[in-house]
Amino acid sequence: MSILDWIVLSSTLAFIVIYGIWKTRQQQDIKSYLLGNREAKWFTVALSIMATQASAITFLSAPGQAFVDGMRFVQFYFGLPLAMVVLSITVVPIYHKMNVFTAYEYLEKRFDLPTRTFTAILFLTQRGLAAGFTIFAPSLILSSLLGWDINLTNIGIGVIVTAYTVIGGTKAVNQTQKLQMAVIFIGMLLAGILVVQMMPNEISFNNALHIAGASGKLNAIDFKFDPTSKYNVWSGLIGGFFLAMSYFGTDQSQVQRYLSGSSVAQSRLALLFNGMIKIPMQFLILFIGAMVYVFYFFNPAPVLFNTVALDQVKNKVENYSSLEANYQDKLKERSTIAFEYATALDGNNEEQIATTKSSLINATTEVEKAKEIIIDQVNLKAPEIDTNDTNYIFLGFVINYLPQGLIGLLIAVILSASMSSTSSEINALASTSIVDIYKRIIKKDGSDKHYLYASKLVSIGWGLYAILFASFANKLGSLIEAVNILGSLVYGVILGIFMIAFYLKSINARPTFYAAIISEGIIIYLFSFTEVPFLWYNVIGCLSVILFGLLFSKILPKQTEV
Repeated sequence: MSILDWIVLSSTLAFIVIYGIWKTRQQQDIKSYLLGNREAKWFTVALSIMATQASAITFLSAPGQAFVDGMRFVQFYFGLPLAMVVLSITVVPIYHKMNVFTAYEYLEKRFDLPTRTFTAILFLTQRGLAAGFTIFAPSLILSSLLGWDINLTNIGIGVIVTAYTVIGGTKAVNQTQKLQMAVIFIGMLLAGILVVQMMPNEISFNNALHIAGASGKLNAIDFKFDPTSKYNVWSGLIGGFFLAMSYFGTDQSQVQRYLSGSSVAQSRLALLFNGMIKIPMQFLILFIGAMVYVFYFFNPAPVLFNTVALDQVKNKVENYSSLEANYQDKLKERSTIAFEYATALDGNNEEQIATTKSSLINATTEVEKAKEIIIDQVNLKAPEIDTNDTNYIFLGFVINYLPQGLIGLLIAVILSASMSSTSSEINALASTSIVDIYKRIIKKDGSDKHYLYASKLVSIGWGLYAILFASFANKLGSLIEAVNILGSLVYGVILGIFMIAFYLKSINARPTFYAAIISEGIIIYLFSFTEVPFLWYNVIGCLSVILFGLLFSKILPKQTEV
């Protein structure tokens, strides 16, 4: 990066952190620290909700996901708007009326302490690991840019974000996330505009769309019902609805965002705004990835965008030079045909369009085959090298092709997204640990200052835990898929518990507790021994808790509620 990039990057991040700490100094009690005194307006809450969900993984991995697999990942979010409506109507008033600090605090009032504790532990386990992902994503950037050891980079990023989260609590999270989202929107919008503008003069935006479509990268909608397909309209509407219900309705990292709202109306507006914006935002991010794919039709595309792995490949595969030369030849052939296809489109010659489109599809297939031959050789002769470089594609484009200054801004975008998401997660992990475990089970009679001090210590502990897990995240492939798979292992079961709590008043604590344990075992079995797509874990987990809960409520002796 240039000096200008470093100035843009460092000044942007420094301003965000310093502003957040200054605005939230002198936190005196646990209510202020964990909930910001419930003073936030809907727009602040909405941006905080969006920033919590839109981690660095979104902006680093999603364009690469579209580059490799097309835009069908957008269907993952189709159930989200409906979930926002349901939660706004039913769940938000319950949380505000009961004046709870955490979502799981409500479960003891509805069921008992074991159910509350079990659910809190499920959340802590999953969200603690997910925080590691959000630290790892920007570490990946800096280690690639500067050649730093990725483990040391994980430590540096983790310490910075943990520090300002510990100092400012929920208010610091909310205030910094407003600025972070502004940086994110500006940066990604500029990246999207530039990738189109940097196409050759002969390639119009319309041409780029047709090339992306012919290459299968605009496959945003798939109405075919296929339970084995990870992404289609039905898995998105059904599985995505259940996942969004659980994430936004029961995950403390999100619930804590709208618990800080000044009223039920403010929290509702925040959720509904997120429901309207999320799909268009994700569509545009994926679309940028599809345009980056077209960009590399006319610019040299490496076999691997992970430059460190690429250097190792060259040394490990004996005939790499000849294989790579064949790959580059196929790229040149595809580029020539792409220009011919664009000429046919401009001339509106239907016969020539059909012919060149067919040739383009065949040429693209030949490129993929040439790349696959190299990857197969690498996997055979150097299996220790990770050839899944989805997470490096957008990063490689930014570093190699964007102008000075904008590179620093885009790196700031990704780092800001990481900081916002990680800070929310650490804040929520601390809240759940203190309110649901420490204050309820370990030390019930502490002073408010004691719990405030304990919250800060626990925040530090979760920051260290996330840093430790970040060291292993590089082995898990596409980050945006991995983090959602991780969530789906527990979200369905947690949602099932809350669905019973909210809507099935005839089922009491013991049937719910046993149903949750059995259902979590089913999900772990499906993940370990079957090919069931992860989005369906949310549906299966939720419904199995409800069904087993209904069954056990009929066969177990009645229990007096706590």
